[in-house]
Amino acid sequence: MNNKLRVLTIAIMASLVIAPQTFAESVSLPTSVQQVAQAQVLTNSLDLIANPAKYLNKYVTIKGKFDKFSTLGLDYKPAMRSSEDYITFLIQRDDVKDHNIPLSEMKIFLKRTEAEKYIELNAGDEIQFSGRVFSNALGDVWMDAENFTVLTQKKKDEVKK
Repeated sequence: MNNKLRVLTIAIMASLVIAPQTFAESVSLPTSVQQVAQAQVLTNSLDLIANPAKYLNKYVTIKGKFDKFSTLGLDYKPAMRSSEDYITFLIQRDDVKDHNIPLSEMKIFLKRTEAEKYIELNAGDEIQFSGRVFSNALGDVWMDAENFTVLTQKKKDEVKK
């Protein structure tokens, strides 16, 4: 590695340790590098919906229980995501344990091609997803899910009960 590249690498790494958010906002980097530079905030869904403006344009990671795929929020012009290219998924509210209530205050968009890989998901399956909150239209959270992982799935006989 030449000296200029080595110095640049050290400067970037030091900036990330000292002030990752400030660094990411102050330089123009390709999107994938910008995402790495911005610390992804691990948060819970209830804090996110209580403070949508706090998370606007931030990358967040959330664990939750899948509820269902939906068309909620699609084709809404102020926060446009086309129903041809995207599908919405809902997670269950964290604060309700005795029955399933979808968290409709979060509009989480996933590309249809990615969603098709998870068509077998059932309500209650544990997932983790991350992405950028791109809008707080109507006081809600509007988020593009860029990474989607299934953590645990219920067995088929558990789902029928």
